Amino acid sequence: MIKITATEVNKLRKQTGAGMMDCKNALVDCEGDIKKAIDHLRKKGQKVASKRADRESTEGVVIAKTNADSTYAAIVMVNCETDFVAKNQDFINYVDSIMDIAVANQPKNIDELKELNLNGRRIIDTITDQTGVIGEKIELGQFEVSEAAKVFTYNHQGNRLATTLAFNKPDGETLNQIGRELAMQVAAMSPIAVDKDDVDPTVTEKEIQIGMEQARQEGKPENLIEKIAKGKLNKFFKDNTLLNQDFVRDTKKSVKQYLAENDKDLTVTGFKRVMIASK
Repeated sequence: MIKITATEVNKLRKQTGAGMMDCKNALVDCEGDIKKAIDHLRKKGQKVASKRADRESTEGVVIAKTNADSTYAAIVMVNCETDFVAKNQDFINYVDSIMDIAVANQPKNIDELKELNLNGRRIIDTITDQTGVIGEKIELGQFEVSEAAKVFTYNHQGNRLATTLAFNKPDGETLNQIGRELAMQVAAMSPIAVDKDDVDPTVTEKEIQIGMEQARQEGKPENLIEKIAKGKLNKFFKDNTLLNQDFVRDTKKSVKQYLAENDKDLTVTGFKRVMIASK
């Protein structure tokens, strides 16, 4: 039997991300030919992916990063089947490497991300490779992008939640502090839009209908039903739109008031929030 060295195994592992024993076995099967061993491992990944196609991948890792000048930020979610894999440092490092490629190339959407090159392979192909390496269904679950004069990110401990936050100005005396605080606010308070005018009209209409029905069930006079519903709608906007929410660090003021106190021309232009849903 051909002798496989530790150097050859490490070389194959670096190129494929496969485990040490998987790499050694592949090299043995392919008589030390690294190119054939790579193909062997990829075919294994495709076979495992086919077998596990109907499985649910509800766990995973979420990571956000910005480019060097903080004008581009992205969040990626890569899903797996178990919490055990999601907490594995090799898997976390793999997701982190996808984010490094993303901030370097600045894709606009998940389809562009899939086609980028990671260690000589398309990212979407490395997902299949990882399925073979890990033995679980691995999916590129979500990819969100923010571009603006200045963007910030927040990664919550545990790699299950991350946010991006975009501003209309590139600098300011307290912008870095504000950016960090509001990126955390988005994580904690889960707003659905920046301001009330940004809420999907279908959501607004649904809330009005719910408010009217609640008022009727409470026995309110019919001529007051619409007025009461609009009052409930304003409460909905206050709770669910970022600029109108209470500022978490000082609930006596709204986020909009907090921004105005620091810089009257500063405002949030957008945000993204990606989270692994709890079971």
